[in-house]
Amino acid sequence: MKNSYRFTLAASALVIAFSAIAADKYPQLGPLPPPPLPKDNPDTPEKVALGKMLFWDCRLSGDFSMPCVSCHLPALGGGDGGQISRGYPGTKHWRNSQTVLNSAYYNKLFWEGSVTSLEQQAPAAAGGGVAGNGDDSVMEMRLRFLPEYVAEFKKVFGTEWPRVNDAWRAIAAFQRTLNSDAKKVPLDRYAMGDKKARNASQHKGMARYNGKAGCIQCHNGPLASNQKFYATGVPVHPNFKEDPIGQVTHRWELYQKGVPEDKYRNGNDDHGLYYITKNPKDIGKWRVPSLRELKYTAPYMHNGMLATLADVVDFYDKGGGEAQNKTPLLKPLKLTAQEKKDLVAFLEALSMDEPLVMDDPKLPGDYQPLPVPVMAVK
Repeated sequence: MKNSYRFTLAASALVIAFSAIAADKYPQLGPLPPPPLPKDNPDTPEKVALGKMLFWDCRLSGDFSMPCVSCHLPALGGGDGGQISRGYPGTKHWRNSQTVLNSAYYNKLFWEGSVTSLEQQAPAAAGGGVAGNGDDSVMEMRLRFLPEYVAEFKKVFGTEWPRVNDAWRAIAAFQRTLNSDAKKVPLDRYAMGDKKARNASQHKGMARYNGKAGCIQCHNGPLASNQKFYATGVPVHPNFKEDPIGQVTHRWELYQKGVPEDKYRNGNDDHGLYYITKNPKDIGKWRVPSLRELKYTAPYMHNGMLATLADVVDFYDKGGGEAQNKTPLLKPLKLTAQEKKDLVAFLEALSMDEPLVMDDPKLPGDYQPLPVPVMAVK
């Protein structure tokens, strides 16, 4: 018994040592640094407050039904809790609504990485045909007919009247404040010296994360994402085959993204990065999402097809799914049931103890008529 016990201890020590060696090849997990701020959109408390108002304001959408917060609810981890994001009335979206939490740290946004800044992300969502479907000139004019916004935009941006591009800059400034608080994240507290912040199961789960499971290969650094693109073979959402409105959206998206006719007419899946590069080698590739705040952002993957973290671990334990450009990083892991539980426990330690909730802002009231000369667009 003594020899067996010593052998078990020695084997465990070797596993932990190997995990540490493997993890050293990649940027380590840990507390997030202050978010990067663009030089052309400096941060001020007044701009953030204005951005929060606009994030909640339904007037920045086509028919007043799709403000930013309708798909990015604080109580739901900055997402909307559904497999597929709600679509603009008369459409059906085709992707999962990603959390806006920690979005300040991405160098490319949206699942396919189609924009490179929060200033670009806001208008793309507010004006997207199956998202906000708003027209820039109409949304800007709405803001100009609200005295409270006229005063706020003048105070923040120094302009006589609200300009829609400044609205996106204010929303971006607000989003850069929506970040994980290291003091409330068990993993971060542990990294900062609180050795009681992580329990035994989470400790074992981190060893699997860095070692046998290989999660650290893609989910590394403070953001827990290397921000690269991979095909993993996530199952196709049934919308593409079973739902007529979902098919309308899908075919329209394919057409709008300029894919070849044969792919448009026969499209039955979402091709991800391919829409940006038009390189067949990129079909089915998606940007690696952050693992922060996972506890509050189910379901998972670009189409919400994995309902729980246990499902996600099972998916990768099997080596992912079928994909024509599937990354060679994925192989069957042969995790035990306990190792899977420990890994899920560790993944949950990447989330704050409670979701980042906040009070709704007070929004401007009714439109007010303005003198005709004021309406001239400068």
